[in-house]
Amino acid sequence: MAVALQAKTRPDLKKSTTRKFREDGQVPGILYGKKVESQPIAVDQINFIKLVRDEGRNSIISLDVNGNKHEVMVYDMQVDPLKNELVHVDFCAVDMSSEVDTEVRVQLVGEAPGVSDGGMVSHLVHQLSIRALPSEIPSEISVDISNLNIGDSIQVKDIVSQQSVEITNDPEETIITVLVQAAEQEPGQVEEEGEPELVEGEEAQTEGNEEA
Repeated sequence: MAVALQAKTRPDLKKSTTRKFREDGQVPGILYGKKVESQPIAVDQINFIKLVRDEGRNSIISLDVNGNKHEVMVYDMQVDPLKNELVHVDFCAVDMSSEVDTEVRVQLVGEAPGVSDGGMVSHLVHQLSIRALPSEIPSEISVDISNLNIGDSIQVKDIVSQQSVEITNDPEETIITVLVQAAEQEPGQVEEEGEPELVEGEEAQTEGNEEA
Protein backbone atom coordinates (compact mmCIF):
# COMPACT_ATOMS: atom_id res chain seq x y z
CA MET A 1 0.00 0.00 0.00
CA ALA A 2 1.37 3.40 -1.00
CA VAL A 3 2.05 6.01 1.66
CA ALA A 4 1.05 9.61 0.99
CA LEU A 5 3.45 12.51 0.65
CA GLN A 6 2.61 16.08 -0.29
CA ALA A 7 4.75 17.99 -2.77
CA LYS A 8 4.67 21.37 -4.44
CA THR A 9 6.08 22.50 -7.77
CA ARG A 10 9.10 24.80 -7.86
CA PRO A 11 8.56 27.84 -10.06
CA ASP A 12 12.16 28.06 -11.24
CA LEU A 13 15.62 26.59 -10.67
CA LYS A 14 17.35 29.75 -9.51
CA LYS A 15 19.76 29.24 -6.62
CA SER A 16 18.01 31.92 -4.60
CA THR A 17 14.66 30.14 -4.99
CA THR A 18 16.16 26.75 -4.11
CA ARG A 19 17.85 28.25 -1.07
CA LYS A 20 14.56 29.78 0.06
CA PHE A 21 12.86 26.35 -0.14
CA ARG A 22 15.58 24.83 2.04
CA GLU A 23 15.34 27.66 4.55
CA ASP A 24 11.60 26.95 4.78
CA GLY A 25 12.24 23.27 5.63
CA GLN A 26 11.61 21.97 2.12
CA VAL A 27 13.83 19.53 0.21
CA PRO A 28 14.19 20.35 -3.51
CA GLY A 29 13.63 17.39 -5.81
CA ILE A 30 12.55 16.24 -9.22
CA LEU A 31 9.76 13.98 -10.45
CA TYR A 32 10.18 12.04 -13.67
CA GLY A 33 9.17 8.80 -15.37
CA LYS A 34 8.40 7.17 -18.71
CA LYS A 35 4.86 8.55 -18.75
CA VAL A 36 5.43 11.61 -16.58
CA GLU A 37 6.84 14.90 -17.73
CA SER A 38 9.90 15.82 -15.70
CA GLN A 39 9.18 18.61 -13.22
CA PRO A 40 11.03 20.23 -10.30
CA ILE A 41 9.26 19.84 -6.96
CA ALA A 42 9.86 20.18 -3.24
CA VAL A 43 8.72 18.12 -0.25
CA ASP A 44 8.67 18.78 3.48
CA GLN A 45 11.98 17.57 4.89
CA ILE A 46 10.65 16.28 8.23
CA ASN A 47 7.75 14.38 6.63
CA PHE A 48 10.00 12.85 4.00
CA ILE A 49 12.69 11.70 6.44
CA LYS A 50 10.03 10.21 8.72
CA LEU A 51 8.47 8.37 5.77
CA VAL A 52 11.80 6.84 4.71
CA ARG A 53 12.65 5.89 8.31
CA ASP A 54 9.27 4.26 8.96
CA GLU A 55 8.51 2.71 5.57
CA GLY A 56 11.94 2.20 4.03
CA ARG A 57 13.58 3.75 1.01
CA ASN A 58 11.95 1.28 -1.41
CA SER A 59 8.41 1.99 -0.29
CA ILE A 60 5.77 3.02 -2.82
CA ILE A 61 4.83 6.67 -2.32
CA SER A 62 1.63 8.33 -3.46
CA LEU A 63 3.13 11.70 -4.30
CA ASP A 64 0.54 14.45 -4.44
CA VAL A 65 1.87 17.33 -6.54
CA ASN A 66 -0.61 20.18 -6.30
CA GLY A 67 -3.53 17.73 -6.44
CA ASN A 68 -2.06 15.40 -9.09
CA LYS A 69 -1.12 12.01 -7.60
CA HIS A 70 1.72 9.82 -8.86
CA GLU A 71 2.88 6.39 -7.67
CA VAL A 72 6.63 6.87 -7.19
CA MET A 73 9.76 5.44 -5.61
CA VAL A 74 12.82 7.26 -4.32
CA TYR A 75 15.48 6.87 -6.99
CA ASP A 76 18.24 8.94 -5.40
CA MET A 77 18.91 11.06 -2.31
CA GLN A 78 21.77 13.56 -2.19
CA VAL A 79 23.24 14.42 1.20
CA ASP A 80 25.68 17.20 2.07
CA PRO A 81 28.58 15.22 3.63
CA LEU A 82 29.77 18.18 5.70
CA LYS A 83 26.44 19.25 7.16
CA ASN A 84 24.87 15.75 6.96
CA GLU A 85 21.76 17.35 5.49
CA LEU A 86 19.45 16.10 2.76
CA VAL A 87 19.78 18.49 -0.19
CA HIS A 88 17.94 16.83 -3.10
CA VAL A 89 15.60 13.91 -3.85
CA ASP A 90 14.80 12.18 -7.14
CA PHE A 91 11.34 10.58 -7.43
CA CYS A 92 10.72 8.13 -10.24
CA ALA A 93 7.12 7.40 -11.28
CA VAL A 94 6.57 3.63 -11.53
CA ASP A 95 4.20 1.33 -13.38
CA MET A 96 2.81 -0.97 -10.70
CA SER A 97 2.41 -3.77 -13.27
CA SER A 98 6.06 -3.67 -14.46
CA GLU A 99 9.14 -4.95 -12.66
CA VAL A 100 11.79 -2.48 -11.56
CA ASP A 101 15.46 -2.83 -10.64
CA THR A 102 16.53 -1.54 -7.25
CA GLU A 103 18.76 -2.32 -4.28
CA VAL A 104 17.77 -3.77 -0.91
CA ARG A 105 19.91 -3.83 2.22
CA VAL A 106 21.15 -7.11 3.69
CA GLN A 107 20.21 -7.86 7.31
CA LEU A 108 22.25 -10.53 9.11
CA VAL A 109 20.24 -12.81 11.39
CA GLY A 110 21.56 -14.99 14.20
CA GLU A 111 25.04 -15.47 15.65
CA ALA A 112 27.78 -17.42 13.90
CA PRO A 113 29.27 -20.25 16.05
CA GLY A 114 32.62 -19.44 14.46
CA VAL A 115 32.77 -16.20 16.43
CA SER A 116 32.73 -18.13 19.72
CA ASP A 117 35.67 -20.15 18.39
CA GLY A 118 37.72 -17.02 17.80
CA GLY A 119 36.53 -16.14 14.32
CA MET A 120 35.43 -12.79 12.94
CA VAL A 121 32.38 -12.06 10.78
CA SER A 122 33.28 -10.22 7.58
CA HIS A 123 30.15 -8.68 6.02
CA LEU A 124 31.16 -8.00 2.41
CA VAL A 125 27.88 -7.18 0.63
CA HIS A 126 25.55 -4.76 2.41
CA GLN A 127 23.06 -4.30 -0.45
CA LEU A 128 21.72 -6.71 -3.06
CA SER A 129 20.37 -5.77 -6.49
CA ILE A 130 16.92 -7.17 -7.17
CA ARG A 131 14.20 -7.12 -9.83
CA ALA A 132 10.56 -7.21 -8.75
CA LEU A 133 7.17 -5.59 -9.03
CA PRO A 134 7.09 -2.35 -7.05
CA SER A 135 4.52 -3.76 -4.61
CA GLU A 136 6.69 -6.82 -3.90
CA ILE A 137 9.99 -5.11 -3.08
CA PRO A 138 11.07 -6.10 0.45
CA SER A 139 12.46 -3.58 2.91
CA GLU A 140 15.44 -5.90 3.51
CA ILE A 141 16.79 -9.35 2.71
CA SER A 142 17.60 -11.48 5.77
CA VAL A 143 20.63 -13.77 5.70
CA ASP A 144 20.87 -16.40 8.45
CA ILE A 145 24.43 -16.82 9.73
CA SER A 146 23.65 -19.12 12.69
CA ASN A 147 25.35 -22.12 11.03
CA LEU A 148 28.61 -20.47 10.00
CA ASN A 149 31.85 -21.79 11.46
CA ILE A 150 35.35 -20.45 10.86
CA GLY A 151 36.09 -20.64 7.15
CA ASP A 152 32.41 -20.84 6.12
CA SER A 153 30.79 -18.29 3.84
CA ILE A 154 27.47 -17.50 2.18
CA GLN A 155 27.29 -16.60 -1.49
CA VAL A 156 24.44 -15.09 -3.46
CA LYS A 157 23.60 -18.49 -4.98
CA ASP A 158 23.06 -19.89 -1.47
CA ILE A 159 20.10 -17.60 -0.73
CA VAL A 160 18.46 -17.23 -4.15
CA SER A 161 15.95 -20.05 -3.63
CA GLN A 162 14.87 -18.54 -0.29
CA GLN A 163 13.76 -15.22 -1.82
CA SER A 164 10.46 -14.22 -3.39
CA VAL A 165 12.22 -11.73 -5.69
CA GLU A 166 14.91 -12.11 -8.34
CA ILE A 167 18.44 -11.27 -7.15
CA THR A 168 20.56 -9.98 -10.02
CA ASN A 169 23.99 -10.03 -8.36
CA ASP A 170 26.68 -12.46 -9.56
CA PRO A 171 25.72 -15.86 -8.03
CA GLU A 172 29.33 -16.42 -6.96
CA GLU A 173 29.55 -13.12 -5.05
CA THR A 174 30.29 -13.68 -1.36
CA ILE A 175 27.92 -11.91 1.01
CA ILE A 176 29.52 -12.91 4.29
CA THR A 177 32.35 -15.06 5.54
CA VAL A 178 33.82 -16.00 8.93
CA LEU A 179 37.56 -15.40 9.08
CA VAL A 180 40.27 -16.39 11.54
CA GLN A 181 41.22 -13.38 13.62
CA ALA A 182 44.86 -12.38 13.51
CA ALA A 183 46.66 -13.29 16.74
CA GLU A 184 47.01 -10.28 19.00
CA GLN A 185 50.52 -9.31 19.98
CA GLU A 186 51.12 -9.55 23.73
CA PRO A 187 52.16 -6.38 25.56
CA GLY A 188 55.90 -5.87 25.44
CA GLN A 189 56.33 -8.47 22.71
CA VAL A 190 58.41 -7.32 19.77
CA GLU A 191 59.47 -9.10 16.64
CA GLU A 192 63.03 -10.39 16.60
CA GLU A 193 65.15 -8.32 14.30
CA GLY A 194 68.82 -8.22 13.44
CA GLU A 195 71.09 -5.39 14.50
CA PRO A 196 70.06 -2.18 12.77
CA GLU A 197 72.18 -1.50 9.76
CA LEU A 198 74.30 1.60 9.80
CA VAL A 199 74.24 3.95 6.89
CA GLU A 200 77.55 4.56 5.19
CA GLY A 201 78.24 7.83 7.03
CA GLU A 202 77.51 6.33 10.45
CA GLU A 203 79.76 3.34 9.74
CA ALA A 204 82.68 5.55 8.85
CA GLN A 205 82.16 7.66 11.98
CA THR A 206 82.09 4.54 14.19
CA GLU A 207 85.33 3.23 12.73
CA GLY A 208 86.93 6.62 13.35
CA ASN A 209 85.87 6.57 17.00
CA GLU A 210 87.33 3.07 17.46
CA GLU A 211 90.67 4.14 16.01
CA ALA A 212 90.77 7.08 18.38
